[in-house]
Amino acid sequence: MVALAIQGVRKRFADSLPILDGLDLTVADGEFFTLLGPSGCGKTTLLRCIAGFLQPEAGTVAVDGQRIDALSAHRRDIGMVFQDYAIFPHLTVAENVAFGLKARHLDRDEIARRVPEALRTVRLEALADRMPAALSGGQQQRVGLARAMVIRPKLLLMDEPLSNLDAKLRVDMRDDIRDIQRRLGITTIYVTHDQEEAMAVSDRICVMNAGRIEQVATPFELYHRPATRFVAHFVGTMNFLPGHIANGLLTVGPASCRVDSAATGAVELAIRPEEVVLGQSAAPALRLPATLRKVTFLGREIHCVLDSEAGKLLHQARTSSPDLLGCEGRAVEAALPLAHLALFGADGSRVDADFAA
Repeated sequence: MVALAIQGVRKRFADSLPILDGLDLTVADGEFFTLLGPSGCGKTTLLRCIAGFLQPEAGTVAVDGQRIDALSAHRRDIGMVFQDYAIFPHLTVAENVAFGLKARHLDRDEIARRVPEALRTVRLEALADRMPAALSGGQQQRVGLARAMVIRPKLLLMDEPLSNLDAKLRVDMRDDIRDIQRRLGITTIYVTHDQEEAMAVSDRICVMNAGRIEQVATPFELYHRPATRFVAHFVGTMNFLPGHIANGLLTVGPASCRVDSAATGAVELAIRPEEVVLGQSAAPALRLPATLRKVTFLGREIHCVLDSEAGKLLHQARTSSPDLLGCEGRAVEAALPLAHLALFGADGSRVDADFAA
């Protein structure tokens, strides 16, 4: 069942290029759906159009099959969690959570039942009478989450809610948010520029770039089968090498392999650093002579920078083997397994191709 349907939404500010350029998007009931992209790509603008804080110039926004784009923000039955918490400093934790219920004129008994229930959900029941100034950043964000959820909205919108927290607390809070969302089953639209955060919490991710949608897919699909070069570059780390296809042969530097593809001419080959193999590889692969230029030990991983005739390569070892440490300058062979290669054309779109040794 579709909870949110966006069709042809456009938005621009003054005489600038469109911030949103005719977006079409659907979100399923109960889904945790993330808008991911760099600063200025339009993700927060889209969220604010859904919330009713901005009015799109064209297109429609519908929730549960009913258009809401003509409704004012307070009539859309949407909960919002803000980046800067936006909780009232003069109200206690419980009073902050109760605020939306009072605005909806619920009776006292219902408010008295819902507020402790919401505080238990975010593990703040012991702090109900505390003032916001006495709370940590993570606790304040939990108050904002409880206040948004307690009204039982049709949609829960979250605008980079963890960006003001330190790294460890961000990890803890993202896990809490995901657990709470799953338990309550609230359809959630989440905005972030942090790809790891998006991968950790989302059922599906919409990658945005310059007001357009690059790809909508599960985290696994985005990482392992990016639809465009932008997605391949933005999500995770990717090696890119220039290549050329002619007469069914893909050539990358001094290496080549057979390829079944309608594409010809210049292409760009892409492979993840963890898929690059140093030394012998049993799997069919493109094999490039290379030199180890830099080796960095990161505890559970070793990262290597390689120079080859085709260009620079990054290699990520899966284990903390010491064999590569202190080996800068060593000549090695970098094997690029055919099963893990992707090709992108001059327009940045993915090229359909089957490779053979």
